[in-house]
Amino acid sequence: MPDHDDHIDTPDAPPGGAVSTPAAAPAASATAAGKRSRPPVRETRVTGQPGFVLHSYPYKETSLIVDMFTRDYGRVGVVAKGAKRPLSKLRGVLQTFQPLSLSFSGKHELRTLIDAEWVGGMLPLEKTALLCGFYLNELLVKLLARDDKHPLLFDHYVSTLNQLAHGEPPPIVLRKFERALLKETGVAADLGRSTTTRAPVDPARDYVVDPEKGAREAVPADIWPVVLGKTLLDMEREDYSDPQTQGQSKQLMRFLLAHHLGGAPLNTRQILIDLMQL
Repeated sequence: MPDHDDHIDTPDAPPGGAVSTPAAAPAASATAAGKRSRPPVRETRVTGQPGFVLHSYPYKETSLIVDMFTRDYGRVGVVAKGAKRPLSKLRGVLQTFQPLSLSFSGKHELRTLIDAEWVGGMLPLEKTALLCGFYLNELLVKLLARDDKHPLLFDHYVSTLNQLAHGEPPPIVLRKFERALLKETGVAADLGRSTTTRAPVDPARDYVVDPEKGAREAVPADIWPVVLGKTLLDMEREDYSDPQTQGQSKQLMRFLLAHHLGGAPLNTRQILIDLMQL
């Protein structure tokens, strides 16, 4: 199967979508001495879940595998059976950056899409905003684990798409989303306090940011991006009005994201760098 993630049990459904759970299947036997048996696998059906298409690719002759970002289940992989057929209802619905109401079922990480309906209410992304949207989707696909719910990040994603669609400055919008993504996934470094002295960051001093620990005073031997303390404090306040903060935060976030991606390239990021230096 094209999806290489290991199958896992479906998590218990949180509030926010109708869920039905048929009888549990028998527990799997232990695969090695000393290991406990896996808990019973339950078939779970979710209906009316808010979500967006992040990415899709062909599966067999007429179907698609679709990466979805949902409010209450996080990033979910589904098989959209028959979605490539000319008369399929799903064919025109499974579009990126369009709010959807999703219904799916399954007992493993790769579910079966039952239905998807367009909700509406958002302007389409065009030109540079469209490229920025694909960049957001690539970040989510590469940095979010499957079935790890992030309702606050989902709301931030919706807000970011709306800001891009209404012509808000892409560099500022992207920096805010990148920072929110690192916070929500638990890897955001502390930018407001020095990890060496524990003192608040001095706006006039130079700092580097250790991706695993946080900010510390810069030294001549540093090869990491050096930024002013004011830039770090501005980022904590989400104040990007200063052009210097915009420039330094761009370099810093590029460095931090590269670290957490393990060096994996971001294709859309490179396109944006080449076209607009975002």
